[in-house]
Amino acid sequence: MKKVRALKYWLNGYAEVASATEEALLAFEFYKENAATEQEVDAAYTHAISLIEELELRNMLRKEEDKMGAVIKIVAGAGGTEAQDWAEMLMRMYMRYCEKQGYKVEISNILDGDEAGIKSVTFQVQGDYAYGFLKSENGVHRLVRVSPYNAQGKRMTSFSSVFVTPLVDDTIEIEIVQANISWDTFRSSGAGGQNVNKVESGVRLHYTFKNPVTEQMDEIVIENTESRDQPKNKENALRLLRSQLYELELEKRNAETAKIEAGKKKIEWGSQIRSYVFDDRRVKDHRTDYQTSNVQAVMDGDIDGFIKAYLMEFGGEE
Repeated sequence: MKKVRALKYWLNGYAEVASATEEALLAFEFYKENAATEQEVDAAYTHAISLIEELELRNMLRKEEDKMGAVIKIVAGAGGTEAQDWAEMLMRMYMRYCEKQGYKVEISNILDGDEAGIKSVTFQVQGDYAYGFLKSENGVHRLVRVSPYNAQGKRMTSFSSVFVTPLVDDTIEIEIVQANISWDTFRSSGAGGQNVNKVESGVRLHYTFKNPVTEQMDEIVIENTESRDQPKNKENALRLLRSQLYELELEKRNAETAKIEAGKKKIEWGSQIRSYVFDDRRVKDHRTDYQTSNVQAVMDGDIDGFIKAYLMEFGGEE
């Protein structure tokens, strides 16, 4: 059914483009005969171009993993409370984006900040091509603003890192050696409820394995406190483990993924992929030079322009 849906998308997309192109040509012929206005011709042309660009953008997502959902991990970097607040703002931005795209979001694990914001969060995004679009967000994001947490009202710079990996579904076979898995259980913290601090529903998975990239023994540690049901948390943790193992296999086979991993620099000055300068009303992507002055719209999840610019410039290299 997935293959059928994918084929239907291209067939229907082609039919729409062919129809829109024909309408644009007819509008131009009618214009020459004074049967249509210049505005009608422009509208038909703009509509056809929009449909072509949409197909062109989707054509940049050709890799197997592009069609999958995504796992997003946001980690606050240099900047203390300001950086932790920035990490929470980024989480909200991506959740708003996913909401607009009709994607389903589930938070797997979240660690609150000391005074405000969050230290880290991991959440799953389920929906067609979620990874293909969101992989462009992989890297360090820099915020510049007058901090509400600074008593002198100074302009501050802070950083948060965003890591995006494919969300593996049940159709992908990843070999997990059960003997190499160990579990810890702990009590979930929270605002209240009968089970909080009474039942050890939180799980921590430890998995030792030979890293296919480094060829060295390695360990993956995953925490999951998503629900009060321990078996369900274990199931979700195993799914996240499979996603991380799949990402490592992709890195081994795929030079582009290796470049992405190599680009995961320290979460500090000089390593950012995008800067959000609130005072100057500017958000700029340093890889594509795409920028916008509508900072509020970006923070409300309107990041399509940045994603499109990245895919159109770098998608062909894949």
